[in-house]
Amino acid sequence: MASSPCRTHMRLSLLVSELFVYRSQMPASADVVYAWHAKPDALSRLTPPWENAHVIERTGSIEQPGSRVKIRLRVGPFFQTWTAEHTACEPGRMFRDVMIDGLFRHWKHTHLFIPDVQNKSWLEDRVEYEFPLGWFGKLVGGAYTRRRLSRMFAWRHRVTAEAVAQKS
Repeated sequence: MASSPCRTHMRLSLLVSELFVYRSQMPASADVVYAWHAKPDALSRLTPPWENAHVIERTGSIEQPGSRVKIRLRVGPFFQTWTAEHTACEPGRMFRDVMIDGLFRHWKHTHLFIPDVQNKSWLEDRVEYEFPLGWFGKLVGGAYTRRRLSRMFAWRHRVTAEAVAQKS
């Protein structure tokens, strides 16, 4: 009897969880693309101007699990602080951050750097998230969030491709 609520929660969670994936071929090796993302100013350079978001605090780097980034962003007429913690890293292949304080009930962002042919690779961003207010939050914010993520990651991948192409 005690395990039943847990299974129900997992099933309900699948109804409100989302997975967003954005993947682009990069004109540089996975190591080069990863190294560019590991630079201290990468997040600021990857933030689109329309997002009105600014890094206000940083500890460590993407290669240090437990390091954190705090961002202040505008959502409609309101300001929100978002804190992400780096939880995993395989230099040259991937790093992951999770939201520990912010807008969503759950947010896990995995950045993958996938080797392809010489001097080319794939950059893949995988974001698993769950809206606040469960299915109602998904109903109200689902389409808007997908559009916003698509626009933001198109910008980020373009900026990355242009930056690493200059290095090659």
